[in-house]
Amino acid sequence: MDLDISFNLLHIEHKNNSYPTLRERKAILLALKKGLQNEATALADAVSSDFTHRSQTETLFLEIFPTIQAINYCLHRIKYWMKKRRRKVSWLLFPAKAYLMPQPLGVVGIIVPWNYPVYLALVPALYALAAGNRVMIKISELTPTVGLILESMIKSLSLSDYIVVVNGGLEVSREFSSLPFGHLIFTGSPKVGKEVMKTASERLTPVTLELGGKSPAILSQTMRSNYFNRLFMGKFFNAGQTCIAPDYLFIPSGWENRVEEQLKTFVQQHYPRLIDNENYTSIINESHTLRLLDLVEDARSKGARVVEFGSPSEDKRKLPMYLLFDVHPSMRVMSEEIFGPILPVLTYSAITEVIDAINKAPNPLAIYYFGHDKKEMQQIQKRTLSGALTFNDTLMQVAVDDLPFGGVGNSGMGHYHGQEGFDTCSKLKAIMVQKRMSPISWLYPPYGALMRLFLSLVGGIKLK
Repeated sequence: MDLDISFNLLHIEHKNNSYPTLRERKAILLALKKGLQNEATALADAVSSDFTHRSQTETLFLEIFPTIQAINYCLHRIKYWMKKRRRKVSWLLFPAKAYLMPQPLGVVGIIVPWNYPVYLALVPALYALAAGNRVMIKISELTPTVGLILESMIKSLSLSDYIVVVNGGLEVSREFSSLPFGHLIFTGSPKVGKEVMKTASERLTPVTLELGGKSPAILSQTMRSNYFNRLFMGKFFNAGQTCIAPDYLFIPSGWENRVEEQLKTFVQQHYPRLIDNENYTSIINESHTLRLLDLVEDARSKGARVVEFGSPSEDKRKLPMYLLFDVHPSMRVMSEEIFGPILPVLTYSAITEVIDAINKAPNPLAIYYFGHDKKEMQQIQKRTLSGALTFNDTLMQVAVDDLPFGGVGNSGMGHYHGQEGFDTCSKLKAIMVQKRMSPISWLYPPYGALMRLFLSLVGGIKLK
C-alpha cells in the first residue's frame, strides 16, 4: 500500500466534504457498529490467532463490547458536541457575539499497539469520525491477522472513503507518522512515543500520546477482603498485557502472607489449572516472554522472594503469575514497565511513604487505591499526579465513556474518550460577529480626550 496515495485520497475526500452533516456522521458510526456486531467472533478469533491464544469471550468482553458501547455513547452526544458553543463578550465590544465552532481537522492518524488491537484501533477512530474527520489506522505488525479482518470489514461496509487500515512493519510505522495528519494519536511505550513525536514535529502535526508506564496499586488497612479480586483481575486480564494494569503493589507491613493466600484463593476460584485454563491469555510473542522471564530472574538473583502460581507452558507462551516480595529499586522489575503477569510487592508503614515513592517516579497512567480511609484518599488525590485515579477497582475507569482517557508527563499527553476526545479531533474555531454599530470604533485615531478618559476610567491607568 502506498501511504502517500492513501492519505491523499482521504484528504481529497475531506476537501470535497469538509463538514459532514450529523446524519452522515451517525451513518458511519452505525455502519461500524453493525460491522462489529456481525464480525465480532471473527475479530476475536483473529486476536487469538495473533496471540497464539486469547479467550474469545475475553476479547468480546474487553474489546468488542466496550467499542460498541463507545459508539452508542457517541451517537447520543454528537448532536450536542457539534453545536456552536457560546462565549461571553465584554461590554466594551457590545453588541458583538462570539462562539466556538467545532471543525474537522481533516485526516486523523492512529497508530495502534498490539495488546488491544481492536479497541485501540476503533475507539480513537470513533471520536475522530464523530468530529467529521477521515481516519488512517496503522495496525501493529504483531497483530497482522486482526489488521486483515479489520481491513476487510471496512471495505465490506463501504467505508473506504472514510477509513483506511494500514498493515506493515516498523518502516511503515515511521513513514506513517511522517504524514501530514490533522492530528496523530499514538498508543505505546514512552520510548517509541518520543520517536513518533519527533517525526510528527517535522510536519508540526499535533499528537496525542498514550504511553502507559508503571501504575501502582495501594492496599489500605481499611481495605475490604472482596477487593482483592478486583486487584488481581486487573493483572490477569490479557495476562497483564495492559497499559493500565497495576504494575506494582504497596501493602501494609506484615500483609505478605495475606496477599499470597488471597492470590492463591483467587487463582483456584477463577483460573484453576492456570496454564491450561482457556480463559488465560498467552504472551504475545517469544521475545516478550523471554523479557518477562529475565525480569523475574533478575529480581530473584538480587534477593527477591518469588512465588509462582503455575509453571510455564511447554512452548513458554503462557507464563505463571509471579508475586515478587523483598523487591528494591536496583531490580529491573522496578524500573521497567512490566506488561505481563508479574506483580512486585512493597511494604509501607505510613501512607506518606507511598506518596513519596510514587512522586519520585515518572507520573503513572493510573493509580489504584483500595480502602476507605478518607484522609488517605484525599492525600493521594491531591498529592500525586497521574492520568487517572481509581478507588477500589482496577481498569474499569476506561469503561466510563464520559471520562477522558490520557496520561501526564511520562505516561502521555492529550486525551480521547468523552467530549475531550471529540475536541481533540476538532479545531474549536473562535468566531466573532460584530453588528452594524461598534462603540469601540469611537476610540480610533486621532487619539484625544475621549481615549484618555477611557484609559483612565475603564483601565484605571494613571495618566501623567
